[in-house]
Amino acid sequence: MGLALSASWNAFRHTDGKQMIFEILEAGFSEVELSFNLTRPMLNGVEEVLRQGRVQIVSLHNYCPTPDGLEREEALPDCYSMSSLDEDERAYALKFARRTIDTAASFGAKAVVLHCGRVEIPDKTRQLVDLCNNGLKSSEAFNKMFQQACSERKAHARKFLSQTLRSLDELNRYARQKDVLLGIETRVYYREIPSFEEIGVILDKFKDSNIFYWHDTGHAEIMEMVGFACHEDFLKCYGLDMIGLHLHDCFNGQDHLAPSQGTLDFNQLKPYLKKETLKVIEVHHPADKEAVVRGREFLRGIFDGAA
Repeated sequence: MGLALSASWNAFRHTDGKQMIFEILEAGFSEVELSFNLTRPMLNGVEEVLRQGRVQIVSLHNYCPTPDGLEREEALPDCYSMSSLDEDERAYALKFARRTIDTAASFGAKAVVLHCGRVEIPDKTRQLVDLCNNGLKSSEAFNKMFQQACSERKAHARKFLSQTLRSLDELNRYARQKDVLLGIETRVYYREIPSFEEIGVILDKFKDSNIFYWHDTGHAEIMEMVGFACHEDFLKCYGLDMIGLHLHDCFNGQDHLAPSQGTLDFNQLKPYLKKETLKVIEVHHPADKEAVVRGREFLRGIFDGAA
C-alpha cells in the first residue's frame, strides 16, 4: 500500500463527492480514506469515480455515511457512543457502524476505523495541554488536575468499557461476515476508550478476530505530551496488531497538521510499518494542497520502501 489521503482534508469544501475525489486526485493521491462527515449522496458521487477505476478506497472512518437525521457538522465519530449505558444510544451506534461496514464492503475497502466510546466524566485533556504550553507541567496545579483525571477515570471506567466490549463483539461478528477489518484507534482525550491499557484488553479479548489496532500519530503525541502514555510504547506494545495508521503532525498539542509542519518524529514509525499497513495522511483545514503534497514527499523520504 502507498500513502493514502483522508477525505477529512477537503470534505467540508464540497457537497459533491465526485468533486471531492477529483481534488484529491489532483493532489496526486489515488488511495483515499473516506471520512466521517460524508452524506449518502456524496458517497454516490464517490462510487461513480470508483467505477471508473481512478481511485481506490482503502478505509472508512466510522460513521460513513453520516447517521440519519444529523447535519454533517453534528455527525462526529462520537455522536453515538458504543460505550453508552443508554441501550438506545448504543443501538444507534451499532446500527450506523454496521452501515459503515456495509459501505466499506461495497467500496472494496480493507478497514473501518472506530472510536470506541468514552467514560462519561468531564475531560481535562485540553486544560492539561494548556498548562503544558504555559510551562506549568511541573506545577502543583498540573499535578492536581492530572491525578484527578486519572482517579475519576479509574473510578468509572469499568462499566463503560464493558459496554464497549459488548458492542465490539457484535461488530466483530458482523465485520467477519462482510470481510472487513476493524481498527481500534488511539484516542486523544483521556476520558475516551480505549486508554493505553484498554487497547491491550480489547486486542486480547478479540485475538484472531477482525479487530486490530489503528495507530494515530498526533493522538499518541498528545498522550505523551500530557504524560498519560509514551508515544512509542503504543507501537512497541501493539505494533504487531496494527493494520493502519493516521499520519499527521503535532505542535504544542495542535494535531492534524501536515507532516513536516510540527515536531513529531516520524522516523520512530518506520520499524513498525509493513507493505500492507494502511498509511493514511489525515490532515485538516487550513492545510492547502501544497502542504499536503510536501507532507507526502516528506513521509516518502522517511519510509522509503515501507511506503
